Amino acid sequence: MTEVLFYHLERARLEDVLPGLLEKTLQREWRAVVRAGSKARTEALDAHLWTYKDEAFLPHAAAGEGARQPVWLTDGEDMPNAPQILFLVDGASAEPSAIAALERCVMIFDGRDEDAVGEARGFWKDVKAAGCEATYWKQSAQGGWEKQA
Repeated sequence: MTEVLFYHLERARLEDVLPGLLEKTLQREWRAVVRAGSKARTEALDAHLWTYKDEAFLPHAAAGEGARQPVWLTDGEDMPNAPQILFLVDGASAEPSAIAALERCVMIFDGRDEDAVGEARGFWKDVKAAGCEATYWKQSAQGGWEKQA
């Protein structure tokens, strides 16, 4: 059964959090798809992942290039790299049946955006109804993650 994690951003931005989560994904030797809510956001994340840290390299490709990369960025439903994990960011969504073959799905949402919070609540209900294990993580004052539910 797919494990679904909800990361509630309160202090950091997606650009601050996503690279670290992707680094941990690659340490597990997993492949990932990052699904963003728009093509413009996908392009911005692509540019950011090339420059987020001088001493690190995060192999990735945006839709239309290098489907064999371990991290695939898209605004669609394509998953050509056979991922173990799907990240949903900036309004991207997935049907619970579409994530059933994955090890994990991670929804990262901005707690300062009421629409994003509402989307996360709706997805929580959907994945719980589908029988997925769901956990909710919130940023601590120190910037780490604390399991809340």
